[in-house]
Amino acid sequence: MTRGIFVAFEGIDASGKSTQARRVAALAEALFTFEPGDTPLGAELRRWLLDASTPMSPETEALLMLADRSHHVSSVIEPALVSGRHVVSDRFAASTIAYQGFGRGLDVRQLLDATELAIGQCRPDITILCDVDVEVAYARRHPDSADRFESSARDFHERVREGFLEQARSHPDNWVIVDAHGDLESVTEQVNGYLRKVGWPGL
Repeated sequence: MTRGIFVAFEGIDASGKSTQARRVAALAEALFTFEPGDTPLGAELRRWLLDASTPMSPETEALLMLADRSHHVSSVIEPALVSGRHVVSDRFAASTIAYQGFGRGLDVRQLLDATELAIGQCRPDITILCDVDVEVAYARRHPDSADRFESSARDFHERVREGFLEQARSHPDNWVIVDAHGDLESVTEQVNGYLRKVGWPGL
C-alpha cells in the first residue's frame, strides 16, 4: 500500500495557516489534524499549555509540546499515513523549534534531538510556511486572545517568525514560503501552486 502524503502548515498565530490547512485537507478528503491537542490526552496537555495563568518554565513548555507530538504521531498521524491516507497538520515539529527554541531561547540542537525521539521517522513531505508580519498578525487577532503564547511580548513573536523563516531557508527542498499578507484568494492560489507540484488531489 502506498504511503499517504503528509503536509504540515506552519506560521505565527493569525497567519492564516489554519484556514489553508483545513481547505487543503478537504480538497483531498485527507485527515485534518492539529497541534497541540488533537487527541484526548493532547486536549489535557493543550489546556495546561495555553493557560497563561499557570506559571511554566520554557523547558516544561517544550517537554509538554513534545509529549503531545509523540502521542499525536503514534496514535493519529503515522497510522493514517501507513494506511495510505493523506494527512494535513496545522503545526508540527517546526513549531517547537520556532516557539520554544527561537522564541523562548532554548537550545535548538537539544530540541532537535528531543524531536527525533518524539517523532521517529515521521516527517512532512512538504511544509508550507504562511508568513506574515507580526504587526499584521496582531491586527488580525481576536481582541480577547490571551493564551500563553498570544499574550507574550511582541519581540517574542518576532523571534518566532524568524525561527520559521530560518528553518524554511535551511530546508529549501521540502519547505515553501507563502506570502500571507494578501487576501484569501491570493494566498490560496500560492498554496495551490505549490501543492500541484506534489500531485495533491483535488487541484
